[in-house]
Amino acid sequence: MSKQVVLVTSATGRIGRELVARLAANADFTVRACYFSDDKAAQLTALGADEVVKFDLSNPGTWAAALEGVSAVYSASLDPMLDGHLAFCKELGKRKADIKHVVRVSCMGADTNTASYDAETHASRAGAGIPLMLQHYWWGEKALIDAGLTVTALRNNFFMNHLLKTDCDAIAAEGCFSNPLGEMRNSFVATRDIAEAAEVVLREGPARHGNKFYDLTGPVPQSMAEIAADLGRAMGKEITYNAQSMVEFEADFGSTRAEFFEYLTNGFYTRSSPDFYNLTGHKPTSYYDYLTTKGASGETGLEELWQGNLWKKGEDAMKDAVK
Repeated sequence: MSKQVVLVTSATGRIGRELVARLAANADFTVRACYFSDDKAAQLTALGADEVVKFDLSNPGTWAAALEGVSAVYSASLDPMLDGHLAFCKELGKRKADIKHVVRVSCMGADTNTASYDAETHASRAGAGIPLMLQHYWWGEKALIDAGLTVTALRNNFFMNHLLKTDCDAIAAEGCFSNPLGEMRNSFVATRDIAEAAEVVLREGPARHGNKFYDLTGPVPQSMAEIAADLGRAMGKEITYNAQSMVEFEADFGSTRAEFFEYLTNGFYTRSSPDFYNLTGHKPTSYYDYLTTKGASGETGLEELWQGNLWKKGEDAMKDAVK
């Protein structure tokens, strides 16, 4: 029997690298991993990818070679690439006779919570509305569903690896970080757990997981003081949390990111979901374990913390996407 060809988009990202390494250990798959930057191709081969292919959501000319012979797709994209993703969904729909399963990375609350969001009830600031990023995540799912594809959505809590990336300089130099989350506890999720869930869903296939939607979270909700304690223990130094107002945070990173943190401060991401356990048979990764242990791609969360980041203080990364 021929192997199933799985296309892994965003393969050089944190989840993508973990997923490539996990799928590569399964002899039933041919893993075709996508790269955007040429200097990342060798990294994917080292992780065990059978094939690597240049892929750009904004360049349809790269799509045909990536999709040749593919029967399953892992779909992930940065929010500023939403338009490219929506167009790619239509291309996938044209191939739905061959593509049996699409696993899409999404966000907890992208459907139900967004649809029922009442700004007067759920916002802590006058005029705050439905977080645009949540709407985008739902559009990303809906485009695949509308294209007639069999979809599994992994709706994730806020990523552990994104939580403190904007504060790396302050953490290294001053031993502190700041944001508006304060005492509100959120069950942040490890990206390695998302990759593990994706591998299970792809391995067990659409007959079991098609047209299902899983909320993935960490094992326990944590406050910023608790996050600081875990980070300090992992780094062997004292780390402190400095509370920041939402107004200050929005000035640093723009309104779209502030809207999303508004959601975090209002308790929508406090609960711990059983979905990861039900998929894998074990508990999700804790924040401390994420920082101090290696994932399938060989990196600890602490090592990953110092790598690239979309969000930079003083820049609104979503300004063009909002337009």
